[in-house]
Amino acid sequence: MSEMQLVGIRVEQPQNQPVLLLRESDGERFLPIWIGQNEAAAIALEQQGIAPARPLTHDLIKDIVDALGRTLLEVRIVDLREGTFYADLVFDGDVTVSARPSDAVALAIRVDVPILSDESVLEEAGLVIPDEREDEVEKFKEFLDSVSPEDFNPGEAGGSEG
Repeated sequence: MSEMQLVGIRVEQPQNQPVLLLRESDGERFLPIWIGQNEAAAIALEQQGIAPARPLTHDLIKDIVDALGRTLLEVRIVDLREGTFYADLVFDGDVTVSARPSDAVALAIRVDVPILSDESVLEEAGLVIPDEREDEVEKFKEFLDSVSPEDFNPGEAGGSEG
């Protein structure tokens, strides 16, 4: 397993499809995962430190886990089958719950737990951005600083991951 850092969300044009971008903490690979609009908005809100007036779904899940006395230990991106990514939420007491990577990441950043990726997933879907494209990553980070959650049209139905 490799620890991953959340780079952020990017909207791919012309489909207006959000992409969750993770980067290997101790490596060069990036892991792009296409996600739904609602999950993108939830991640973007949390990254920007914006607290909604009422809890969003991922905030509610965090509150439920806390109320039940459980602890989320880590999030793992565990598989890629037929273009669909799979993740696990790993809790104390040796409890694992399957989840979509976008939901898992949205929860992980709220609880501040590590995001890990299985090596086989990185081998299959990881991308290395050559040095001459590092400015692309900087542009992406600048984009993240300028985007607002409303840019993701949270009222629309989200797409599937994969």
